Amino acid sequence: MWGKRDKGDLARRPMAASTPGTLVLSLWDKAQLMLWGANFLYALAAILLLYALLFLMIHLPLFPLKHVEVNGDLRHVTYQQVSYIVTREFKGNFFTLDLAQVGQGFQKLPWVRNVSLRRQWPDTLEVTLEEHVALARWAGGGLVNTRGELFQAATNSELPTLSGPEGSAPEVAEHYIRFKTALAPLKLKPVSLAMNERRAWQLKLDSGLTLQLGRDQPGARLDKFVRAYDATIARMPYQVTYVDLRYPNGFAVRFAGAAKPRVNG
Repeated sequence: MWGKRDKGDLARRPMAASTPGTLVLSLWDKAQLMLWGANFLYALAAILLLYALLFLMIHLPLFPLKHVEVNGDLRHVTYQQVSYIVTREFKGNFFTLDLAQVGQGFQKLPWVRNVSLRRQWPDTLEVTLEEHVALARWAGGGLVNTRGELFQAATNSELPTLSGPEGSAPEVAEHYIRFKTALAPLKLKPVSLAMNERRAWQLKLDSGLTLQLGRDQPGARLDKFVRAYDATIARMPYQVTYVDLRYPNGFAVRFAGAAKPRVNG
């Protein structure tokens, strides 16, 4: 018969020499477990070797960026500005170049609204720039683009002036575009649009005419003015400088000075 030993003693001395009447278990007798362990060590070594090779390939100067392609409808961003960003922000090779940092560099250019970057194997970086399209000047400073976004840039272009409470630029820009379209048949152009704290609208035209649109339905009031213009304002013998459109069934007008005659031409 085989003798019996305490389980704790078996765990403490798994490698004890075999003696008559004793059953000794050894982990080294389990070939499958040893094989798994060896395979794990081989796989770990292969992963570490592959990581080391990739690290060397990426960080050694083996894949330099040689070309930068700049795309977009660019009217304000200059070659000198792009060269400055390339010189200042391009650090690393094809793999290690920090695209986020490069994008932030381009984003700092005054007229750049959006930047898209893409690596093109083996040595090219594609840069797509979207410029702001200036719609007007903002009375508080800066410019307003066609999306109603404020941005800081310089321009010599003749632009209308928009104003309104803080955060109202998108709404004011939207109304400006709407009013400009409505006035186009009369060949009149807005030169300024203001919305005050009470949300009342005032529109000034290139003819010198000021339109008081009030708070309620300014677009509908302007449409009424456009429909009535040829039969009323255009036929008046004196120069009209101010029209109050806040009346439900008509509008009030103010003449220049002491009712000066209209000057045509």
